[in-house]
Amino acid sequence: MEDTTEDTIDLMEYFAIIKKRFWIIALMTIIASVVSGVISFFVLKPIYEAKTTLIVNTEKTQDSQLVTGDQFMVTQKLAVTYGEIIKSRTVLQSVIRNLSLDETYEELISKISVSAVKDTQIISIIIHDTNPNKARDIANQIPTVFTSEVKRITNANKVEVIDRAITPEVPVKPNKTMNVAISAVLGVMLGLFIVFLLEYLDNKIKTLQDIEKHLGLPILGVIPNENLVK
Repeated sequence: MEDTTEDTIDLMEYFAIIKKRFWIIALMTIIASVVSGVISFFVLKPIYEAKTTLIVNTEKTQDSQLVTGDQFMVTQKLAVTYGEIIKSRTVLQSVIRNLSLDETYEELISKISVSAVKDTQIISIIIHDTNPNKARDIANQIPTVFTSEVKRITNANKVEVIDRAITPEVPVKPNKTMNVAISAVLGVMLGLFIVFLLEYLDNKIKTLQDIEKHLGLPILGVIPNENLVK
C-alpha cells in the first residue's frame, strides 16, 4: 500500500510540474507545427510519381508450348539483370539526349527506382520529379531506349510494356498533414524536456514539502504571514 501511495504522489508531482509550466509545452508545439507547416506548404516543392511496368517474356521450348520451371526461374533472374541495365549510363544518357533534359546522369538516376516484382517476370520503373509531365515522359522513354539497347548488348528475351506511365495529378511528397503532425509531437516532447530540465535546475525551497523532501527535516511549526492575514 505504501508503494502505491508513493507512486500516486510522484505522479501528482509530475502533473503539477507540467501544469505549472504548461505554457512552455504549448508554445513549443505551436512553434514546431507552424514552422513545419510553412516549410511543407511554401518551401518544399511537390514531388510527382510516374510509373511504368515491363514484362520479360519467357521463351518456350521448341518441342512444347509449355514453359518449364527452369525457364521461369531464368526469366526472373533476367528481370533483375535488366533492372540494372535500365539504370546504366548508356541507357539513361540516351534518355537525357532524346528528351533534351537539362540534367546529368547522376541527377537523373537519383529520381529513378527500378525493381523486379517478387516472384514475377515484371519490372517496375518509378520516376519522381517536381514536373509531372517530365516524370511521365522519362518513365515512357526508358522502356523505348532500354529495348533497343538490351538487344544490342545481348541476345535477350523480348521485353514488352504492360502499363505506360500517365501524367500524375496528385503529388506523393511532401505529406503535409503527416509532417505537421510529427512536428507537433516533437514539439510536445521538446516542451516536456524543457519543463523537467527547468524543474531539475530549480533548487529553491518554496513549500513545506520541499523542506521535508530535500532537507529531511520535520516541520515543527509555521509562522503566518501578517500581510496575508490582514
